[in-house]
Amino acid sequence: MKETLKERDIKIFAYGGIASILAEFGTFPIDTTKTRLQIQGQKIDKKFSQLRYGGMIDAFFKIARDEGVTALYSGVWPAVLRQAVYGTIKYGTYYSLKSFAREGGLLVDPKTGSERVWCTVVCAATAGVISSALANPTDVLKVRMQVSGKGSRQKSLWKCFYEIYKFEGVKGLWRGVVPTTQRAIIITSVDLPVYDFCKSRLLNIFGDQPITHCISSSISSLSAAIASTPMDVVRTRLMNQKHLLALNETNVTQNIYRGSFHCAIETVRHEGLMALYKGFIPAWMRMGPWNAIFFVTFEQMKKL
Repeated sequence: MKETLKERDIKIFAYGGIASILAEFGTFPIDTTKTRLQIQGQKIDKKFSQLRYGGMIDAFFKIARDEGVTALYSGVWPAVLRQAVYGTIKYGTYYSLKSFAREGGLLVDPKTGSERVWCTVVCAATAGVISSALANPTDVLKVRMQVSGKGSRQKSLWKCFYEIYKFEGVKGLWRGVVPTTQRAIIITSVDLPVYDFCKSRLLNIFGDQPITHCISSSISSLSAAIASTPMDVVRTRLMNQKHLLALNETNVTQNIYRGSFHCAIETVRHEGLMALYKGFIPAWMRMGPWNAIFFVTFEQMKKL
């Protein structure tokens, strides 16, 4: 029995969410090392001015040694919750918009038979903005718990949520939403169109097989990491730094970044231009396996 458009779209949303959760579980420790690297060395906040980690591998082993292996999974539950929201909406919306664009004659160029780049980028960017804005509270929780780690500073998901709500209000759950949506636009505008482009070319060589999805996802993840890491550094610092607004009101002026632009300027001024690429290696190393797990799972589920 042929599926209706509505039934197919609902399945795409579900497949996107499930595949995103599986990918998140498989790569989360790498994301924790990325977060720790991105917040260290800040001159504007003495608490994180020390350079504790020399890189991804050093961070991985030091966190495991000093805080326990489970510390690498601090914040995994809000991350899973985030993917249940973000992944479901992003990929479902992206492929649904592409379906509508295809049926409306906007997606495919009749002269070349290939997908129009501008159309795929618009679909991806729209999906990224909607999903990232809605899932921002879970992102804030994830960052705070990753920074807190284990030991005396450990916070449960609900304790972290209550602390943010109590001291910062509802707005605290949307700290960093601007750079988060900006980052989402960059990632989705690069990642998804590049993946679809590579896949369309590799289908003629390998067919619709896992190797096609793995190669395409590897190329798209490198492109996305290069484009999005500076905004990711800004986003991570804003989500973490804003916590001081409620807990240390006497130091608001000297300790708080005023926004994305101010954070980027202060980071470059005090730490150099390459500070915007702190955590690039784990960001890239995570995106590769994440995309591979996601797209292989997603593509196989679409065949069910």
